[in-house]
Amino acid sequence: MNQSKQRFFIALVPPDDIEQHITEIKLYFAEHYNSSRALNSPPHVTLLPPFECLADDVPKLEESLNQFSANRLSIPVTLSGFAAFAPRVIYVDVVKSPALLEIQKDLMSYIEANFGIVDRRSPLRPFVPHMTVAFSDLTEPNFDAAWLEFKDRSLHFQFTASTLTLLLHDGSRWNISNQFPLSA
Repeated sequence: MNQSKQRFFIALVPPDDIEQHITEIKLYFAEHYNSSRALNSPPHVTLLPPFECLADDVPKLEESLNQFSANRLSIPVTLSGFAAFAPRVIYVDVVKSPALLEIQKDLMSYIEANFGIVDRRSPLRPFVPHMTVAFSDLTEPNFDAAWLEFKDRSLHFQFTASTLTLLLHDGSRWNISNQFPLSA
């Protein structure tokens, strides 16, 4: 039996054109504000934060996600401007739509019921959908300077998320492991 644990999270990933635009913003933060950690994952909206799963249980996890997403509609997602969790995180703001709040809540409940995976912090922190462009390695002085530059900057994209994306950590970065169509 393979008892090694793998780290995953579940997210909505934008289409290529928006992904490229957000990655360019992350690169700007890396060049101008010495904050490159956000480049360790593709642009995404986290629905279920990082959790561990035994390697042997991954097929069961994937089958479960397939069943979950099969009964779900695609989700309209609107990116609108920038926001921050001061003093460390700057992100593209994601409009809190009822559909987005519902799938996040349902996914958390589903994963807890089927896998016993619980995000211990979620009762303490409300779900704030966002797409991080700078975090953890952004120093406070750089945060202050970057926030002055970005807080009033406009950005607007809309897309329809038609898959749930499972991302796997390879030891240094997050990569797309599998995608599950939202096909209802």
